[in-house]
Amino acid sequence: MQLHTIKEPELEFGRGRHICPRAGIAQHDVYDARFKARRDKVLIGAVGTSAGLDKLSQWIDRCTRVIPSKPDSKQPNLFPAFCGFNSEIGFRATMVFEEEITRSLKVSDLRSLKKIKRHGALVDALLDLYYPQIRFLMQNRVVDVGVVVLPDDIYNKVAKVTRGSVEEELEDESAEVSFLENNFRRALKARAMHLGKPLQLVREGSLLDSTGRQDPASKAWNFCTALYYKANQTVPWKLAVSPSRLPTCFVGISFYRSRDKKVLNTSLAQLFDELGNSVILRGDPVILDKEDRRPHLSEQQAFELLQRALKEYEVALENNPARLVIHKSSNFSDAELTGFKAAINQQRIQRVDFVTILDTKVRLFREGFYPPHRGTHLEFDDEHHLLYTRGSVPYYRTYTGMYVPHPLDVRIVEADESPSQICREILSLTKMNWNNTQFDGRLPITLQCARRVGEIMKYLRPEDGEPQTSYSFYM
Repeated sequence: MQLHTIKEPELEFGRGRHICPRAGIAQHDVYDARFKARRDKVLIGAVGTSAGLDKLSQWIDRCTRVIPSKPDSKQPNLFPAFCGFNSEIGFRATMVFEEEITRSLKVSDLRSLKKIKRHGALVDALLDLYYPQIRFLMQNRVVDVGVVVLPDDIYNKVAKVTRGSVEEELEDESAEVSFLENNFRRALKARAMHLGKPLQLVREGSLLDSTGRQDPASKAWNFCTALYYKANQTVPWKLAVSPSRLPTCFVGISFYRSRDKKVLNTSLAQLFDELGNSVILRGDPVILDKEDRRPHLSEQQAFELLQRALKEYEVALENNPARLVIHKSSNFSDAELTGFKAAINQQRIQRVDFVTILDTKVRLFREGFYPPHRGTHLEFDDEHHLLYTRGSVPYYRTYTGMYVPHPLDVRIVEADESPSQICREILSLTKMNWNNTQFDGRLPITLQCARRVGEIMKYLRPEDGEPQTSYSFYM
């Protein structure tokens, strides 16, 4: 048994490296600023009430300039100033928000919706109100990303804040805004997916400086980074890797239930390279194993799912990865391993790592009041590892959570790479979430994305067509 701490992984930006996305963008610009063929304007379409669109316009204008750091904060690295979204620094781009690429909703229409008592009927009515306006914008105007502004009173009727688990877990819903059995956000993203432009949903009140849990600068960092990624389909930062290391493809495989609970589980896969390029795939329905009560793929399903994923990767990057890492949220069955290996051998991939990432009840304790450092790695043996991706962060000079952090149970089933390298990569992949610029996320983007994709996939109808393959449509 060995205990050590993994150094905080660096990220690569346009002109340098840094461990923090916010500092990296402010000091070194977004990663794709080094490319000549890039968009330097983000065309933002929007749907909302006239008052909501005015607030959005004011907020976007606010984001073009520096927003001061959180006043009197004892953690300046956790709450830095926002550099401003403009062509001079950081994002090296501008946001274009004009009346001709917006659609205004009638207040009287929204007022009539508030009379609907049944939650499901309200969500359906809200979809019928917003979707046609979004469709018109996407089909008849030139926009890169659509922003949907929900009035606070409507938001409060369709949303219910639930605590969920104290930390984001692999099996349970995370502590977030839950839209009950009919989730408006997920349903709208699924309905509009075929239009080919990502959506960003915002609450009208959150566009004001004085509201919300986040300080204005942190809010601007997250809002602008998400919009930039969704609009440009390129990454604000990438993993910093040694040029001597083999090109690696990361795959996340998880499961989700259908909305009616009749189809127990459906598999999906997410591919990432170091640049964050992704391919989203939906697999076939699966059943629970009678012994461990976990979902598993059949040998044929495992083969076909990974075969499709690797072919998509080959089309996108015009090559096969030299190394493949598969992260799975449940144990690998013998049938799954046989099917995966058949697909890997067919594509002639030389190196592969099979890794299971689970929740665990095991905890470590530090002397004093703070939890273990993020990056704490306990090796039980070559196969079993405990990894803290959440915990005390020296760069932030604090632990950012409210509750005792949950480590990850990392089980290395078969691997050509060392356990320490595999755990370093898992820690690095927790920083590849362009929806949140605070870098101490719990789950690697492989599994986090797989879960987020499943949340949207369950709302896709046959008439909605094939799901989009970019993660930007599921954020």
